[in-house]
This record gives sequence, C-alpha cells and structure tokens, in this order.
Amino acid sequence: MTISAPIPDSKLPALGTTIFSQMSALAQQHQAINLSQGFPDFDGPDYLQQRLAWHVAQGANQYAPMTGVAPLRAAIADKTAQIYGWQPDANDEVTITAGATEALFAAISALVRPGDEVICFDPSYDSYAPAVQLSGGVLKRLPLQPPAFNVDWQRFDELLSARTRLVIVNTPHNPSASAWRADDMQRLWQAIAEREIYVLSDEVYEHICFARGGHASVLAHPQLRQRAIAVSSFGKTFHMTGWKVGYCVAPPALSAEVRKVHQYLTFSVNTPAQLALADMLRADPQHWQQLSAFYRAKRDRFVQALSHSRLEILPCEGTYFLLADYSAISDLDDVAFCRWLTEHAGVAAIPLSVFCADPFPHKLIRLCFAKQDATLDAAAERLCRL
Repeated sequence: MTISAPIPDSKLPALGTTIFSQMSALAQQHQAINLSQGFPDFDGPDYLQQRLAWHVAQGANQYAPMTGVAPLRAAIADKTAQIYGWQPDANDEVTITAGATEALFAAISALVRPGDEVICFDPSYDSYAPAVQLSGGVLKRLPLQPPAFNVDWQRFDELLSARTRLVIVNTPHNPSASAWRADDMQRLWQAIAEREIYVLSDEVYEHICFARGGHASVLAHPQLRQRAIAVSSFGKTFHMTGWKVGYCVAPPALSAEVRKVHQYLTFSVNTPAQLALADMLRADPQHWQQLSAFYRAKRDRFVQALSHSRLEILPCEGTYFLLADYSAISDLDDVAFCRWLTEHAGVAAIPLSVFCADPFPHKLIRLCFAKQDATLDAAAERLCRL
C-alpha cells in the first residue's frame, strides 16, 4: 500500500514565482538585455572587496553579534547624524539585518497582530503584502496615480481607522521613481499624531535621490522617528546586492521587538562583510555622498538615448528605475507587452501592474538603469527601433 505524502495548505496560496525571477529567466532564454530586475551589471568598490578578503584572512569567520558588529553599528550612527542631524544610539537603536527585505519582514512581524490594518501606497514593493498576510494583518492600499504618484492625503485620512496599526512608506519609491518631500512627512505626522500608529519607512534608495531638497527621511522628523523603523540597504549603496546586508534604525522599544524576530529569523549577518562595510563607511564616505550624482548621470544618459523612441518617459526623482509609457507602441497589457518586448525586441522590463492589487489601466513598464553605459546604449538602440 502506497501512502501519499501530505500536501500542506499554503499560507500564501496566491503567490508563485515572482515576476522578477520570471523576467530574468526569460531574458536569459532569449539573450535579452536585462533591465528588469534591480541589480547593477558592474561591481562594487575595490576597497570594499579588499577589506572583505582581509577580514576573512584575519579569521573573522564566526558568528557576529545578533545585533551586528559594533564598528558597523557605530559607523551607521555617525552617518545618520551627518545626514539627518540626529544620532541614534549604536547599541540600542541600530540593528544589522540580512538585507533590507529581512528588516522589513522582521519589523512587520514584530508590530502587526491578527486583525491589525496596515496602510501602504500602491504600486508597492512586493514583499510588503506577504509579510502582512503572514502576520494576520489586513493590508489597505492607497493607489498613487501617474505621472507624479503623489499621495492624496484626504484619501489617506479616510483610510485610517481604530484598527490601523502601521503605515508603510517607501521613498524614493520603487517602482514609480517618485520621492516624498519634507512636507509629506509632516502631513503623515499630522494624520497619525493622536493615534497609536507606527511607521515602517523603506529608504533603501536614500542615497539615490534627485529630488529638489534631497531625500526626506523619517529619521529627520523629530516626532515621527520616535515611532518609526527606518530600513536601508548596503546592497543598493555599494552595488553589492548579493551580499544581502541591510539595517534598520528605530527607538529602543521598537528595536527590541524587531530584534526578537531577527534573532530567530537569521540571528546574525555574515561577519567579514559587516566589518568590510564598517571600514568602507569610515574610509570612503565620498562613495555614498556622490551616489546620487553617479546615478543621475546614468539616468540622463538613458533618457537622452530614449528621446528618439516612441516611449514616453515619466519623471524620475530617485531610485535607479525609469517608468516608460508604451501606449504609442502597443495595445497589449503590460505583462504581455513585457514578454513580447523580451522575446522580440531583446530588452527585458517589468510590468507596473504587478506592483498593484487592483487592476492597473496604465500602459507602463519599469526599466532599470543601474547598468554600464554600453548596456544602456545597446538597450536604448533596440528600444528606439520599436
């Protein structure tokens, strides 16, 4: 008698392989230029790589402290003070995580209880919803409309309820490439000041912001930062996405709750990479200080190259993504168009609708410009033929 293996009921039955993995696989299959998944096709700083090798050779290969190595937490605290005019306590308010996505998951798991409502802004990064669902929360989405993707604060006020527990902010915003202003942070505070609501601020592109006035961080707002968790990513800042090192900054009480989840999720992050990043922050602050200028040049080069195409390029205030309206080229929906684009034009992109829960009627695709100039030029040449 054969007994079949039981199949568990899925906690995430609607989810399968992400569109990012699908498009990257399709790009490889058709030898297309991959502007879909958000990773550079160039390496990070030589000094950072050398320091990693040095720390490995010195024997820094065992578990790091659960909260992160002290030199890295101290360097983050100093950098935060330099940028935002406020210095977190390196021991109680800075936690190193296995990438920003782990920090987001740990924060949501720590704060959201069954039945709690969580507000996010659509289109939104795809890890938010599953984390909220696994915690038993209810996600309330506020749609942002092109081309500016600004928050309608009246509609935001209408979404708030007695069950609202958390607001997820993402600025600069993936995938719309928009950015909040300091006025937006103040408006958020005014809306939640009298309520027991926390803020999870996804700021992984904090150093890739082209907006007038620069990056508006929750950490620069004296009231908001007292009930907020700010998340950032060294992968984005140093072109090393495969290292999967991120961090979060939060007041002691919130940090303590995040750490309770983090210690049983990953416990700690690889030691030599943390030490190398600490060295990099101290020795070469010019890297992150000049990152916006570095990516602005790539954005401008790509936009100029696409000016001869039939794509309509939307404003880009941050991140290393562009949105393009393809309605002058095709009537296909955005998912079908991205597949066609990969198979027939040799360029892989991401459809914007996958970042939204509700039907998204706009014909928009996301293109990543974190690529070598030759890659961008070749992609633009193909897109200009459409």
